[in-house]
Amino acid sequence: MRKNDFKGKRILITAGPTWVPIDEVRVISNISSGETGILLAEKLLKHGAGVTLVLGPVESCSINPSTALRIDTKIKLLRFKFFDQLRSRLKKELLSKNYDCIIHCAAVSDFRPLSPTRGKLASNKAHNLKLTVLPKIVSEIRKLCPAAKLVMFKLEAGISDIELIRRAREALLKAQADLIVANRITPSYKAFILNKNETLGRINSKKELADALVNLI
Repeated sequence: MRKNDFKGKRILITAGPTWVPIDEVRVISNISSGETGILLAEKLLKHGAGVTLVLGPVESCSINPSTALRIDTKIKLLRFKFFDQLRSRLKKELLSKNYDCIIHCAAVSDFRPLSPTRGKLASNKAHNLKLTVLPKIVSEIRKLCPAAKLVMFKLEAGISDIELIRRAREALLKAQADLIVANRITPSYKAFILNKNETLGRINSKKELADALVNLI
């Protein structure tokens, strides 16, 4: 692939975890590092793309865990912490600019407490949290940008590769995405890239994933 293959193309990437509030000081989150999205942003920038990175609450990354997070200043960086912030920033950005491709790899919260507590929950007694399901941001992206190429991610745990691929393709068709990256929580990294008809590759590292996705896009 040549250096300027993406010259003139606009690409938006979401990455990192999202928070939802339990009370005014506590949140529900996940363990996403944002590394995949950062790798993709840097690689696509090198190939000439105009890149916007919508990045959640990560301050360090396993690319170089001993230093603070550093991102090329040529990448437009939009930060968020909470689910609602991600949703509103995405909507504003996608309505104000035309993007050729959206890579949605943020680990978006699936649930939020039905009634977040004002103030702070007492720490000296047990509490029962009732959770409600949040809307799927990937479906909203497709409605906002029907012509853009859309890449989404699907993470599962405790299932076989065959079941992972089945669930991922089902999610891809439901969201009307073009590509999906399916992976499981395992000791070593392993992922599959799929479209609606076939498996396009088995991946064994995040760097390999970034290389493969850039080539496919």
